[in-house]
Amino acid sequence: MKIMPNRLDRGFFMYQEEFEHKAIEVLRSGWYVLGREVEAFEREFADYTGSKYCVGLASGLDALWMAFRILGIGAGDEVIVQANTYIASVMGITINGATPVFVEPDEYFNIDADKIADKITDRTKAVLVVHLYGQASRMEKIVRLCKEHDLRLVEDCAQSHGACYQGKMTGTFGDIGCFSFYPSKNLGGFGDGGAIVTDDAKLAADMKIYRNYGSEKRYYNKVVGANSRLDELQAGLLRIRLAHIQELTGERRELAGRYQEGIRNSKILLPCVREQADSVWHQYVVRCEERQKLIDYLDVHEIGTIIHYPIPPHLSEAYNYLGYKKGSFPVTEHYADTVLSIPMYNGMTKEEQDYVIEIINRF
Repeated sequence: MKIMPNRLDRGFFMYQEEFEHKAIEVLRSGWYVLGREVEAFEREFADYTGSKYCVGLASGLDALWMAFRILGIGAGDEVIVQANTYIASVMGITINGATPVFVEPDEYFNIDADKIADKITDRTKAVLVVHLYGQASRMEKIVRLCKEHDLRLVEDCAQSHGACYQGKMTGTFGDIGCFSFYPSKNLGGFGDGGAIVTDDAKLAADMKIYRNYGSEKRYYNKVVGANSRLDELQAGLLRIRLAHIQELTGERRELAGRYQEGIRNSKILLPCVREQADSVWHQYVVRCEERQKLIDYLDVHEIGTIIHYPIPPHLSEAYNYLGYKKGSFPVTEHYADTVLSIPMYNGMTKEEQDYVIEIINRF
């Protein structure tokens, strides 16, 4: 039995008729950019998250760097972020000329809230919280710190659509929540796409201007903006998936629960969920000190895996200029050497999952 680490086609076939009907509807409409589908999706996604406003964008990375741009954070400013995130989180900071200040993660793979205060300087302007692998971060302390130090709070929710902390959805704790709708996300489209959510009317209005060449009225440009618009086709298809998001999330939680109950191997450290938080299980990430042996063993049995992520941003070639070396963030680096994402996708069968569990338990 061959099992891929992810299967995007399964998610399509679950609602094939609805997706195809919507695609034809949009194509026949004759309107393909910033139309009714985008407006409807923005309303519906804002309602889903509990935010007042949503602005559709071209990608999750655009959501991040444009969020900091709209907040006025740039050269000479520092932004605190966890060290074990995907590099796009850090790019959102550095594209604006600001400096990332890294913090080690906790045992839940998210930023260690107890270590943030020590990193705050007179140049700190914001904290970027990444709800990694689908689990909500410890937000009450982070929100309090940001208020005490007058810092902006941005949330990277690319992997946490629908995850909550103390009953409040990720993306709604800070000034701006940034989302990706890349096809592999829990709320994924059929191409690139992203959005921000906010309760600040001015931030939402400024983002709408900025995403469209800095133009509020056609050919009248207020600022030097960007071309970052969620297109009508993606918005329409995302509306279909959003209508089924509770079902999709429930299925992923069932899959994670089966892994939690079924995997029994002393060499495999299973993920855990923080008290008062929940996870939408964007990835099911185990840890293993003999990771390469495990990868090779699973590969022999045709079980695909992915490492999220093998090289922390501070050790990437792109950020050599920051001056970090191996050993700068030992917890992050140990995670990078031991984490492994095993198959997890909507539409995964019980037979497939039972096979994965059986083979892992034999390792």
